Amino acid sequence: MEKVTQRWLAILMVPMILLMSFGMQGSVAAEESESSLDIRVNGAILIDADSGKVLYEENADKPLGIASMTKMMTEYLMFEAIEDGTITWDQEYKVTEYTYKVSQDRRLSNVPLRRDGSYTIRELYEAVAIYSANAATIAIAESIAGSEEEFVNLMNKKAEEFGLTDYKFVNSTGLNNSDLQGMHPSAFGEKDENVMPARSVAKLAYHLLKEFPEVLDTTKIAKKTFREGTDDAIDMVNWNFMLPGLVYEYEGIDGLKTGTTEFAGHCFTGTAVRDGRRVIAVVMNAVDDKGVGSYEARFDATRKLFDYGFKEFSETELLKAGHQFKKQKTLAVIKGKEKKVAIATKKPIKMLVRNGEDQDYTTELVLDEKLVKNGQVQAPIKKGTVVGHVKLVKKEGPDYGFIDGKIVDAEVVTTEEVKKAGWLPLTMGAIGNFFSNAWNSSTGFVKGLFN
Repeated sequence: MEKVTQRWLAILMVPMILLMSFGMQGSVAAEESESSLDIRVNGAILIDADSGKVLYEENADKPLGIASMTKMMTEYLMFEAIEDGTITWDQEYKVTEYTYKVSQDRRLSNVPLRRDGSYTIRELYEAVAIYSANAATIAIAESIAGSEEEFVNLMNKKAEEFGLTDYKFVNSTGLNNSDLQGMHPSAFGEKDENVMPARSVAKLAYHLLKEFPEVLDTTKIAKKTFREGTDDAIDMVNWNFMLPGLVYEYEGIDGLKTGTTEFAGHCFTGTAVRDGRRVIAVVMNAVDDKGVGSYEARFDATRKLFDYGFKEFSETELLKAGHQFKKQKTLAVIKGKEKKVAIATKKPIKMLVRNGEDQDYTTELVLDEKLVKNGQVQAPIKKGTVVGHVKLVKKEGPDYGFIDGKIVDAEVVTTEEVKKAGWLPLTMGAIGNFFSNAWNSSTGFVKGLFN
């Protein structure tokens, strides 16, 4: 009888276990849908291009292959060199054996260069920005630094200056060194390739757009003919197929750089603007639902990031200008004509916040310890002196901060001037303090006699 009872109990338990299992799976699926955009990538990040606020990230700190997204650094250094006068747009480049041989490899993205030809920096740049031309990229590197090897040193130095992390530049193009005809920079191996995490890629794009926004005048061109009207003419179709008129077009997109190698997979740093707000998205090694990398997969992932940024976030005023904290409306003043000075926020504190989450943020006053000691400042104090900042704290859920590590523009300042007290008040105050301290000491001593 006991065996029969156990058997029936087991039979009855099966559907209950299955129901519990389905319920748990449903719960997990719901949690995943809240924390993920269901993009199939090895790494991704989405930022606001103006403030650098990080809106979304997924495995954003893992170093991965970046392929031709490398060329954003080459473009940055080119614009900087033009600004410094190191090179000019009309400067002629004489083709070297290196760039000639690489340009003839039609397995790679290239515009063929004549062995005895010369090309302007502007022509080479357009081939890079529109068609991701690899030999043209090397030509720009040689024009700036004399050799690609020296140029790579500049790339790594600039990466350090930007505060990028876990980066490695081994060439100017993003190709695997094995594709460079045995003429790759000698400091690196035959199989080396450029790597960087998605966060660093986004920071690089952020600096490029902040300092040289004119890059978009070229990256937004969907089609152009290289050396039109000559025997060397070749049609260039932008590899960014999300541009207007191309197969995966997306409203507002105007850049920035694709990248594809066997090592890196299908990558893309895209930027788009709507209603005056620009975002930057980075996807790395995007695959489809079958786990296969493709152009479509990287653009589908980018589209989801763009939609999330534009639809789910709004600029929200978290504190008004002139806001005073209830527990700290003033600071005590030492050696001033006034004994205290009022403090308040300098500007309205605004930030991109996910819709409905504005109440999730609390604000904390953080005083500058170098200027404010024990809640006191020393006169004289000018009106508008920065005495601290507001720290925003999210009560629940992730807040990814800013791409460059800064805090939101939230300075707290003095709202009035306090002049230093004159000689006589300071002297009288010092005398008063002396006698007060002396009295306290003496009364303390007398009391001590009777204890």
